[in-house]
Amino acid sequence: MKLFKTALVALVLLVNLIIAQPSWADRPDLTTTPDYIEVNQVINNVLQLKNTPEQSQYTPEQIEQELGELKLQKYILETASSWAQCRNETGKTLAIYAHKPKKVAQGNTLYFLGNGQITENEWDCDGVYLPIGTKVAGIAADGQALTEPLAIKIVDGTQLIAKTNPQTGTIEFNVNPARVFKAGESNWSIPNLSQADIDAAIPNAPIED
Repeated sequence: MKLFKTALVALVLLVNLIIAQPSWADRPDLTTTPDYIEVNQVINNVLQLKNTPEQSQYTPEQIEQELGELKLQKYILETASSWAQCRNETGKTLAIYAHKPKKVAQGNTLYFLGNGQITENEWDCDGVYLPIGTKVAGIAADGQALTEPLAIKIVDGTQLIAKTNPQTGTIEFNVNPARVFKAGESNWSIPNLSQADIDAAIPNAPIED
């Protein structure tokens, strides 16, 4: 009986190893991505500001807040089990940037994500396009509408959720963006679209079934 139990335990371990091995192989190592290198560089820069506050235009509180957000981004990159995904719970179509890792140039392709949809986990959702007139929490001051289109970038591994506040109509994200781009500030395409243009587009983003 003891020999049988030992053999059974060994068999269970072997089966678990066979089943788990593909998931290990599929897990992306996000610590080798440009995002991880950039986050660490910015953390070092902010730490220098923290050590020399008299040379900074920011308050100690602002520096600590920035450092906290950067450390969260680093943690996401070190622990995420998949590429970044974007979930649309805004009640309308969301324009997003996404690419297939190692196949498409990052951030260059704009897709349309239908309400209630989440991007495919084998793709990398780079960020969100925000058209003129959008109210965005944490970006547009005092709930004001954007006067120019913007793109927000998220780090690899982020699970972004976009929602609309029913009282204010403001779009809210569950995490702060890593970067905010205006047209011409990056290689991302930031066209002049309205929300009506986006709503009229047929959703074409790669999504989870």
